[in-house]
Amino acid sequence: MNNTFNIQRFGLLLRRQWLEFGKIYLVSLAVLLGIFIAFYGYNTYEYIFEYEKSGQLQDGHRVLNFRIPVFAITGIIFGTLVSSTYFSHLGQKPKAVIDLMIPASTFEKFLGGVLFTALLATVSYLVLFYLTDLLFVMKVRSFFEEVTKTAVTDENRMEFFFTENNPDDFKVLYFIPFGITSIFLFGSIYFNRFHYIKTAISVMLFSGLWTLIIVKAGQWLFDGRIPKEINESLFNGKNDVEWMMSLLIVTLTLIFWGLTYLRLKEKEV
Repeated sequence: MNNTFNIQRFGLLLRRQWLEFGKIYLVSLAVLLGIFIAFYGYNTYEYIFEYEKSGQLQDGHRVLNFRIPVFAITGIIFGTLVSSTYFSHLGQKPKAVIDLMIPASTFEKFLGGVLFTALLATVSYLVLFYLTDLLFVMKVRSFFEEVTKTAVTDENRMEFFFTENNPDDFKVLYFIPFGITSIFLFGSIYFNRFHYIKTAISVMLFSGLWTLIIVKAGQWLFDGRIPKEINESLFNGKNDVEWMMSLLIVTLTLIFWGLTYLRLKEKEV
């Protein structure tokens, strides 16, 4: 039997992890759904109530403009919370001993963490948000069509979230969830206590330091200097920015996953 990876053994590990991790995960999804329904329900009710009160319809796009901040903020909080709790029990000796004695390889345990935090959490969040958005926007659109007796057009701007905000317009968005969850997954195994708080503080400090270095370096390199010539063939605007940012996020993700694997291996030793 392969000591690094065995599909049957890995399946049993995922089943065991789901029994332990699944309850917290499902409760988190229920809370998340409640938040979505609260925001969509309030704004849908306000849209209908304002019409019944004034006899005039509000701009559909303005009614739905809460979606981007809700999507971004709740997505970050949900992903980081799930990732920050996955290996957190390894900071408690009794639970850590039991977990480390599970007959599975270090790679299988690490891979299970990646699947639960990066893939399952991200996909379930997107599906939940998509379905909520679909139902409530259809409600607003049907109310508009019933009142005005006209179809919804581009002028009304009552588009579904992933139609109006297509990730293909900025492909970096595909990699951001993996980067964020990889950092907090590492934090869950690196810190023994207060995993989420310590990881969040570390991210803020590192981001602030990195921004300061970039700004100072830019000032040192370019202040007082006038470019003589710009070779447009070397820089293709938005496409090059997307490519460089994607490469940076993928590299950081792989680094943090690698550090998580090494830390897990240290725990087992």
